[in-house]
Amino acid sequence: MNTTHTLLDARGINKSFLGIAALENVDFSLRHGEVHALLGENGAGKSTLIKILTGVYNRDGGTMMLEGTEVAPATVAEAQDLGIGTVYQEVNLLENLTVAENLFLGRQPRRFGLVDKREMRRRARALLQDYGLDIDVDALLSSYSVAIRQIIAIARAVDLSGKVLVLDEPTASLDSHEVEMVFSVLRKLRDRGLGIIIITHFLNQVYDIADRVTVLRNGRMVGTREIAGLPRMELISMMLGRDLQHITRDHHALEETVAATSAPIRFAGYGKRGSIAPFDLDIHPGEVVGIAGLLGSGRTETAFLLFGIDRPDSGTAHIDGEAVKITSPEAAIAHGFGFCPEERKSDGIISEFSVSENIALALQARQGWARPVSARQKAELADEFIRSLDIRPPDPDRPIKFLSGGNQQKAILARWLATGPRLLILDEPTRGIDIGAHTEILRMIERLCADGMSLVVISSELEELTAVAHRVIVLADRRHVAELTGGAVTADNIMAAIADPARTEAA
Repeated sequence: MNTTHTLLDARGINKSFLGIAALENVDFSLRHGEVHALLGENGAGKSTLIKILTGVYNRDGGTMMLEGTEVAPATVAEAQDLGIGTVYQEVNLLENLTVAENLFLGRQPRRFGLVDKREMRRRARALLQDYGLDIDVDALLSSYSVAIRQIIAIARAVDLSGKVLVLDEPTASLDSHEVEMVFSVLRKLRDRGLGIIIITHFLNQVYDIADRVTVLRNGRMVGTREIAGLPRMELISMMLGRDLQHITRDHHALEETVAATSAPIRFAGYGKRGSIAPFDLDIHPGEVVGIAGLLGSGRTETAFLLFGIDRPDSGTAHIDGEAVKITSPEAAIAHGFGFCPEERKSDGIISEFSVSENIALALQARQGWARPVSARQKAELADEFIRSLDIRPPDPDRPIKFLSGGNQQKAILARWLATGPRLLILDEPTRGIDIGAHTEILRMIERLCADGMSLVVISSELEELTAVAHRVIVLADRRHVAELTGGAVTADNIMAAIADPARTEAA
């Protein structure tokens, strides 16, 4: 039932937090009877826009029209009353209640002032029949699969609202059969005239279900396109913020060295079900291995396995020819690994601790808490790295939360450099920092490489990878689908592998 009639129309949406713009002059429209995909990398502004549309946040500027009438939902309840419902990746229902109780929670039918359970069950069965579900509505929600729970959550949201359905990563935890089950429901809702907004990081699913796509990047709108006739390469270019270009570096000197030596760090058949498919990875001294892929492709999942945050359920790891088990970060640190996470503020720094205390953390973890790093050692480490990495302001006792993002990132790097690692894993090392700090960190990577350290660098910035990596592993759909070496390490080759992994694998 796709039509050109606009159901929801947001224009010039602005939103800032503490003076930092999250959305700048963003336009978004949704038609009756369409599935509209909202795409973008981390920090693009997708969640902020959705929260404005659904009443979680108030907008700072712009207009929002629903069926031609200006609206400004100030709460989720107001948005639901207007006809806008939301289902999140983690289904926000209660597993200890029955299916029927979840469907009508807060609005149970009553008789003589009491909940009419018979009527509630009747309505629940009738409601779910529209979605092709013939299940026991008296059973606890926890007794059903994630896919069934998603459909129940969708049924509740549509019954509550009935005009606009917002789905935030609805298939992240589903297998292919379950995805098709949910998509079948969405197609029926679309045919009934519902407008559906879907946030997802699976491009295959975008092409399977969406009618249009809007791409955000760094809080700004890149564009809206009809999905029919939109080449994948062009969509990826919109998301990553660049046209195809040839950027390369001299990879050949290290390539010859690598070919002549065996890898001291080797992972074979390494993987974890539901996280990342088994992969092989050899890492040599003085080599920068880049990892590329769209959001959700398995980049961070790969890092978590390498560093022992997640435990593999297949494969082996060898260091210097000996089999090792890396089943915890402590084990990884003991083997000389370091890891700078993507989420710097939540996973990297301890905000209330000083710069010197943050720098000493990894060394303390390696020594064990029974052997505390002395105040003198902390001061010496802090002075050394504040000077060598130019951390500003140069105050070791300053709480790290008061430093800029770039200087916080330098302090996290200092933490691992203090341990003298043989392998350093960097997940989005330059995200959210200014251009000056960005350049300094890339130069630091080159220096560490020249000193013989092995690095794995995960980045959504293709120019960054082609500038520092000797080899690039490309991921798609939680699989390692291609490996580019030497002169093949270019932005357009990386994007081509992301866009068509099947062709890359076949080749």
